[in-house]
Formats: sequence, C-alpha cells, structure tokens
Amino acid sequence: MKSAVIVFPGSNCDRDAKEVLAATGLNPVMVWHRDSSLPDVDVVVVPGGFSYGDYLRSGAMAAHSPIMQEVKKHAEKGGRVIGICNGFQILTEAGLLPGILLRNKGLKFVCREVGLRVETTATPFTGKYTKGQVLHVPVAHHDGNYFADEATLKGLQDKDQIVFRYCSDAGDINDAANPNGSQLNIAGICNAKRNVLGMMPHPERHSEALLGGLDGKALFESLLAA
Repeated sequence: MKSAVIVFPGSNCDRDAKEVLAATGLNPVMVWHRDSSLPDVDVVVVPGGFSYGDYLRSGAMAAHSPIMQEVKKHAEKGGRVIGICNGFQILTEAGLLPGILLRNKGLKFVCREVGLRVETTATPFTGKYTKGQVLHVPVAHHDGNYFADEATLKGLQDKDQIVFRYCSDAGDINDAANPNGSQLNIAGICNAKRNVLGMMPHPERHSEALLGGLDGKALFESLLAA
C-alpha cells in the first residue's frame, strides 16, 4: 500500500505521521499543499499543526489549498482519508466531514492524554480495535470543540458515524472526561461512505512504546489490513 501526507505551512505533525506510516508498511510520500496533483496512493493523511497560523479559523485557509481538490477527488473515488487534529479541522472546512471545530470550552490550549472509547469498528480505520475498547491517546489543541446542529448529530448517531468519544478510564461518557466541550463527547467521526475519518486526538503520537503508548498503532494497522 501507498500513502501520502499533505504538508501545509504550519504543519507540525507531518513527520510524526510519516514515521508511523512507514513503520506500518504504508509507504508514505510527502505532498506540498500547493501541488495540484496527488500521487497514486491508497491513503491520504492530513496531519496536525497550525496550518496558516490558524488565521481566520483553524483549517479555513488550508481547505482552499490546491491539493485539497485532489484530496476531495480521492475521497469521492473511495480512497481513504484521515485528518488528525488540525487535519480534522481542515476536513470539516473543506466539506469532507459535517460539523465544525470551535474553541475549547475552557478557552485554553489542552495538551494531555485522554481516554477514548471506540464506538464502531465498521470502518477501515478501526477494524483492529474492539467496540467499546478504551484507548489512551494524547490531545493537543485549542479548537477541538466539535459542534453540529441537532439534525447532523442525530444523523451521525443513526448512521453509526461517531467513531471515537472522550471517556473516563472505565469507559464512561461524561463531562469530566470531555477535554474541550465537544457535543456528545465526540472525538472522531467518519463520513457516510466510511472512508474519511476526522479525529482530534493524535494516534501517531501513541504508536511506539518509546513515545509512551501503543494505543494509536492499531489505527494504522487497520488501514493496512483493510
């Protein structure tokens, strides 16, 4: 399999993504945001960081970079796309995922490990997990508060598109486990075709024991297996 990591001015997790993709056998190439073509790849990663310095809104400017038109075409053809942190913000701004990411409820940057419950394994990103499994994965964001209107939230629930939710160590979904105020404790969602995933936590940062955890590794192994 082959993968691509999109690099924007302000990306700071692109190398992290490249390393875990390479270690998993997904053979990554780096693609600059101003490129107008995408290599023949199976997976596209839109990494974390602060694209364009988060001006206007997080991800708003990056969503209009030339390469994003190619990412949209890749997704429309069924190719896998994952947006992590700022990448999730970019995917919502580009219309590849519903909803929006607002400022954290506490109006402060949050950087710590959180509990994450796997809500569905019916995606190419979560096949190596079990439903209800509790992961521990780091977050690092200022604008991770997921918001959508009631109709969108109902649709996400009815169609099993909520992939990850913030939870306690015991797997309970409550306000105390929610680091940013996201509705329904949403930490990650997929599109209706289930080939596009956006998530605020950083699985690439918990994919090696040396980095403090391995709970994110199965996400990339799931892509390889799928």
